Amino acid sequence: MDVRSGPQTRVTVLLVEDDEVIRKTVGMALERYGYEVSTAGDGLTGLELFREGRHDLLLLDVMLPGLDGIGLCRRVRETSLIPILMMSARGDSLDVVSGLEAGADDYVVKPVDTGVLVARIRSLLRRATFAPDREPAAEPASEPASEPASEHGPDGAPQHASGRTGDLVFGDLVFGDLTIDTQGLEARLAGEPVALAPTELRLLLEFAAHPGIVLDRQTLLRNVWDYGWDGDSRVVDLCVQRLRKKIGSDRIETVRGFGYKLRR
Repeated sequence: MDVRSGPQTRVTVLLVEDDEVIRKTVGMALERYGYEVSTAGDGLTGLELFREGRHDLLLLDVMLPGLDGIGLCRRVRETSLIPILMMSARGDSLDVVSGLEAGADDYVVKPVDTGVLVARIRSLLRRATFAPDREPAAEPASEPASEPASEHGPDGAPQHASGRTGDLVFGDLVFGDLTIDTQGLEARLAGEPVALAPTELRLLLEFAAHPGIVLDRQTLLRNVWDYGWDGDSRVVDLCVQRLRKKIGSDRIETVRGFGYKLRR
């Protein structure tokens, strides 16, 4: 897809950057790609604009006066699951880790190529609005029920609400007290809704589509983050860490040297 084609509908980006030259340059570049851009030069003003308006994506610099980007990210995450993209001048710094831990979905290193920035923004917006792209499997022929339905099939795989088992994309998937509604795009733990950011939800759905199967970091970067190149695996590790805090630390197992898998 040509990155220059712009968004299909008007998308509003809130850009918070204290460097006036970068703020104007990035803002004008995004506007050329069809985005509507609101800007702020410090964290407190950015927070005020976020609370006053409707925005589709938040683009934050890490180093901001008053309230820094990490603090702003945390404040936004208290009330919103809006996609957040951080900008850092030092890609290997603690700033990146801190931003991802605070709830950012991804990051870019400054100076950033406009085409790369727009590609990352599009990827985040797809995660926030995506629908599963696989067709539902045909319903099996009904059979007389001889005993109560189990939450798991004979091979231990999670069971669909209709009784089907296996690698399912549509319908409810049940893992103990964790239920994943792949049509309503939500998760429930012991019957209570779990607030998941778009990237966290897409990561959980990726694991749920392959229960018990080890998924390496590059596969997750490709399927969840839409990276067409080798990305920073820290975004995977820290998103898994955030997801574990919300659904239970023992549900996603680390397989050292390989990746992660969702326990059946």
